[in-house]
Amino acid sequence: MGKNLHTEAVDELFKAILTLRTVEECYIFFEDACTINELLSFSQRFEVARMLRDKKTYLDISRKTGASTATISRVNRSLAYGNDGYEMVLTRMKEQEEAENEK
Repeated sequence: MGKNLHTEAVDELFKAILTLRTVEECYIFFEDACTINELLSFSQRFEVARMLRDKKTYLDISRKTGASTATISRVNRSLAYGNDGYEMVLTRMKEQEEAENEK
């Protein structure tokens, strides 16, 4: 039986994260809430997703990020068959960057 992600505790965590206003506040919170390795792993997966979306090869991704082919494959599966979370965030980041460049 799988674990249920949708719990009151997870809701409260996400609400807490949504109160963060700056990158510096994110550092402060996540350094307290996570280990360095957890943060580095999470950021690595995000960079892998960005590179896969940009059609980079597994070899290029592995060389740049240090991610294993198993990690790259897992992220690729999430991009192809997941809930489109990476896509949602990456699209919003690109739109935000474009809006800032127009100023």
